[in-house]
Amino acid sequence: MTDVREVAEDDWAIMRAVRLDALRDMPCAFGSTHARETAFTEADWRRRARGRNGFLAYLPDFGAVPVGIAGGIRESADTAQLVSMWVRPRARGRRVGRTLVAAVIGWARAQDLTRVCLWVTDSNEQALRLYGRCGFTPTGARQPLPSDPSRTEIGMTLPL
Repeated sequence: MTDVREVAEDDWAIMRAVRLDALRDMPCAFGSTHARETAFTEADWRRRARGRNGFLAYLPDFGAVPVGIAGGIRESADTAQLVSMWVRPRARGRRVGRTLVAAVIGWARAQDLTRVCLWVTDSNEQALRLYGRCGFTPTGARQPLPSDPSRTEIGMTLPL
């Protein structure tokens, strides 16, 4: 069973390690790069931990090593954006992603928001299937991936 914990400011180093693992594992899935985020200072990571409603996932057989990460950012008065979603390759297929998505949705509901949106690289079939199983639908919006404009992201939304 997946244990999901909200990220506190003092968890910045753990959050940093997982985020950098994610950027190494799936560089084409994120709007940032490993090189860019490696340069962030402790103050940058602490600010991120405070400004993002982040969640870390743990599985018993991985011990104290987080197996996934996701975050929620208030985008507008009624909308949250799901960001930074990633699950370690060895933990995929064990409902970790669904549990992290549910944590962000729960946070958004607790904030009385009425929808959650996200951007996903159109070639990331595994993520597209996950978000579809969680109830997200494509919006029709498309944009270049900020870290690699040769790739395209599609917008998805979930009404709450």
